[in-house]
Amino acid sequence: MSQSFPRIPFDNRFAQLPEVFYRRSQPQPVQAPQLLRYNQALGEELGIERGDSDDATLAALFSGNQLPAGADPLAMAYAAHQFGHFVPQLGDGRALLLGEVLNRQQQRRDIQLKGAGRTPFSRQGDGRSALGPVLREYLVSEAMHALGCPPQEPWRR
Repeated sequence: MSQSFPRIPFDNRFAQLPEVFYRRSQPQPVQAPQLLRYNQALGEELGIERGDSDDATLAALFSGNQLPAGADPLAMAYAAHQFGHFVPQLGDGRALLLGEVLNRQQQRRDIQLKGAGRTPFSRQGDGRSALGPVLREYLVSEAMHALGCPPQEPWRR
């Protein structure tokens, strides 16, 4: 029986901005990706229709080996202070924005791959991410959610 690919209801506004805000980039494939955890409740909140997708299909999607319909992968550009100096041109060196979705409350949320390989902003890095930091970010995110801390929306500070 063939597995269906999950449907993600992308509403990609960031990719419609001028290209000074991002660089288009494709994820670099990995060998034998494995799904460690799929957050079903979050998937439902984001409108992701998993269908009959098995773990291997989800691993292919969330590793970047296959892109879901409507994905528009890009590395976001930004300016920031780094090493004590203002740098007017930085960007995501290992993260790719696949696209945005509107959750049940019509709040815009990003769906992003971390460690998806080199981007135009990677500098000397390989664009990958070790498992330990990824697990730490996941655990902190789950803890923040359980504590009732809302997701960050920096433009509303």
